[in-house]
Amino acid sequence: MTPAQKPRKTLPDFAAEAELRRKNLWPVAGVDEVGRGPLAGPVCAAAVIFDPCNIPDGLNDSKAMSPNSREIAFARIVESALATSFAFVTAAEIDATDIRKASLKAMAQAVAGLSIAPAYVLVDGRDLPRLSCPGSAIVKGDAKSLSIAAASIVAKVTRDGLMRRLAEEYPGYGFETNAGYGSPRHLAALAALGPTPYHRMSFAPLRRN
Repeated sequence: MTPAQKPRKTLPDFAAEAELRRKNLWPVAGVDEVGRGPLAGPVCAAAVIFDPCNIPDGLNDSKAMSPNSREIAFARIVESALATSFAFVTAAEIDATDIRKASLKAMAQAVAGLSIAPAYVLVDGRDLPRLSCPGSAIVKGDAKSLSIAAASIVAKVTRDGLMRRLAEEYPGYGFETNAGYGSPRHLAALAALGPTPYHRMSFAPLRRN
């Protein structure tokens, strides 16, 4: 297959939300989380409910966007959405349970924090958190649903901002650039300085066997 014949990647759309609205399941919240893999920092989830008549342009899965594009999109989402919410679950709680449970808890808390109660929730991934309304889990939903894509952006920008603040409190680990992931600089700092209170002690290489 030549480059010209390769299928173009499609952007997320509002089709799933529109179909639910036709079924009188409205409002619809999109939910996503970030921060499952880092060695430090919390997991963060976000929930977004859009006004169908006021959806900003340029939204995509946060992983496919540059940091500057995410920041611009974040501001537009917060300004235009009917409701947004985010929630953190700490490294200590991740260690006390596991990352899957912590992620589901963060998503449930983000939905509960919305100023408008959703009638239906679209969640990125394979698992649904425990909710007070029906919902669906969509694999790679952040690349399919605009509401989930928006939630991925809100969660990513919010968590990255927190990690930059932690970098000021704990310089040397590179949190401002690695967001807590196991970069070479981060691993070298762990060897030299040891872990901070924000590190996940249940994650390798921090875990004690």
